[in-house]
Amino acid sequence: MGNGNDSILEAYLFETNSLLEQLDSLVLAAEEKDSFSEEDVNTIFRIMHTIKGSSAMMEYSSLMTIAHRAEDLFAIVRDKSMEIVPEALRPALFDLLFQIIDFFRGEIERIENGQPLTQTIDSLLQKVNSFIQQIQNGAAAAPAEVPPAAPEAPAPADSGPAAVPGFPYALQIFFDEGAGMENLRAFMLVSTIRDGGSEDSFQYLPADVEHNPDTAAQIVDSGFTLYFRDQAQRDAAIHAVTNAGSVRTYQAIDQEAPPPVAPEHQSPPAEKPAAPASSREAPKAESAPQPHRESLISVNLSKLDQLSAVVGEIVITESMVTSSPELKGLRLDEFTKSARQLRKLTDELQDVSMSLRMVPVSATFQKMHRIVRDMCKKLNKQAKLTLVGEETEIDKTIVDSIGDPIMHIVRNSMDHGIEEDVQDRIRAGKDPVGEITLSARQTGSEVIIEIRDDGQGVNDEAVLRKAVKNGLASPDVEYSHREILNFLMSPGFSTNTEVTEFSGRGVGMDVVKQNVEAVGGTVSLTSELGKGMTTTLKIPLTTAIMDGMEVSVGGSIFTIPIHNIRQSFKIHSDQLVHDAAGGEIFKCMGSFYPVVRMRELYQIEEGCTQVEDGILIWLEAGELSYCLFVDELLGEQQVVVKPLPSYLNSFNIKRSGIAGCTILGDGNISIILDVANLYSPFR
Repeated sequence: MGNGNDSILEAYLFETNSLLEQLDSLVLAAEEKDSFSEEDVNTIFRIMHTIKGSSAMMEYSSLMTIAHRAEDLFAIVRDKSMEIVPEALRPALFDLLFQIIDFFRGEIERIENGQPLTQTIDSLLQKVNSFIQQIQNGAAAAPAEVPPAAPEAPAPADSGPAAVPGFPYALQIFFDEGAGMENLRAFMLVSTIRDGGSEDSFQYLPADVEHNPDTAAQIVDSGFTLYFRDQAQRDAAIHAVTNAGSVRTYQAIDQEAPPPVAPEHQSPPAEKPAAPASSREAPKAESAPQPHRESLISVNLSKLDQLSAVVGEIVITESMVTSSPELKGLRLDEFTKSARQLRKLTDELQDVSMSLRMVPVSATFQKMHRIVRDMCKKLNKQAKLTLVGEETEIDKTIVDSIGDPIMHIVRNSMDHGIEEDVQDRIRAGKDPVGEITLSARQTGSEVIIEIRDDGQGVNDEAVLRKAVKNGLASPDVEYSHREILNFLMSPGFSTNTEVTEFSGRGVGMDVVKQNVEAVGGTVSLTSELGKGMTTTLKIPLTTAIMDGMEVSVGGSIFTIPIHNIRQSFKIHSDQLVHDAAGGEIFKCMGSFYPVVRMRELYQIEEGCTQVEDGILIWLEAGELSYCLFVDELLGEQQVVVKPLPSYLNSFNIKRSGIAGCTILGDGNISIILDVANLYSPFR
């Protein structure tokens, strides 16, 4: 990047990523109709035009070049309508656009990672040029018409650029039609040429391009002219001009010689933009019918993180003030009234700060259309994707974290679930076209995301055989259907016998499980042979603030997430039974649940030993369900989640059932329990 301005780079990346998402959705929808509407063509033209211009400003020549040529392609389609693209070529057009989108995304990812851009774009550029040539050769009308990429050099509106004494060698430049910000593009050229020579070796007109935006219109009409003292300096400048983006044409003019005469068939540049002008007005007409527009701004996520941290500290401070031990036994009516109002305002501030971080899952869901489309082509399968509840909102950080897990599950459904042979589906009484349903809904403080396919389901026997072979299961033990499905989430487990582009490497559902659990979520699987499979993700709305139940064990205080608690009991010892290994089991509602004693688990010296003296809490996390024995319930409280110190990571603390910590109102620290990892039947 030329100027190294991080804020400009962030704006460029945000805008380009947004445009690519819009373009991806548009092309997918058009492919289903096998055609682009006039509005679609105009939108794609504008997207390519914007990417071309912004990439040129950022000096990303590879992106600018591809966008420029794609813009040329859709300029032809816009002028001639979609009829210029024969039906036989339309699948190739869609494939070409997806290749262009993938190229842009790859380059953007390189920029984000600080890697150099792709230097060789000849292959993709040749594909675009070849397609343009195909539709031009196939056009019945105006075969001699030249695409916008290579017009004749426009003649100036007057007899030529004005002479500047002492600078006889001129270079007149015209930028691409509709490029925009011509004055800034001209100034970028000036800066480039100035870096290669002395400042007094050349002049330029208009002279105030850096500060006067009105000069943009003047440049469109009459061009931008550079004046040099000698011809060698001009030749060096020509090299810089040819490497610059958005330069449509240029001409060298010697002031001693008469200026070149414009060809009779050519119109002056002032009239040339007349045709594109109508296309530039088109988006204005589209936005006009809208009754209102929301005013939006882009905010760096780190600032929202900082806001959440400050709000969290306010919550803790408010709790410390209102719960101070020094206030016990005192009757302070005015203080109580003020404290109640403070709590109300604090809650509102929390809600607002949390809502700022919430984004719909639609962007993540929409990306799966492309996954299904590409895999259908590569695997020769027929399938469609149905989205439900895509307006459901989750914390931005969590949405970013679950994108890859959802993508992997969708790929699994396509690769393992949907039948390859259409006749197999027809014989099973199914629609020939397979269906993958991606749904989201909010329940309390959680969002439940389901990825369901109507494919062949999971063969329990095949999974169990592979689990025994991998040493994950014993051939002498009888496993339930749920336990067999859980083997699919074991590290290195894969039922594929050969490695393909999509599976067979043993890196799969275990990584999905880890990524989902990393944001406080759970994964569960259900399947019916011949009917399909459903993967359910339970995700917290946010990881910053949570509702928790405070419990005590001896002198220690722990916080259990409310959404993991099913019920609490006061029981007698005769209500517990023991398994063959001596473990305690509690029977509830016809089912048996193992009992975990917190005192023994964390080797706490003090605490209740008799079940009659404590409380039994029934917990659930995904497919895992058990009971936790503690001394006392202290009450429900909204807490701010604090990460554990980084040095504790070497002790694998996450696998010990500890998710984080929080500061209580009295200043004490409470450990937040990770219910999914606190207990495992396999440990």
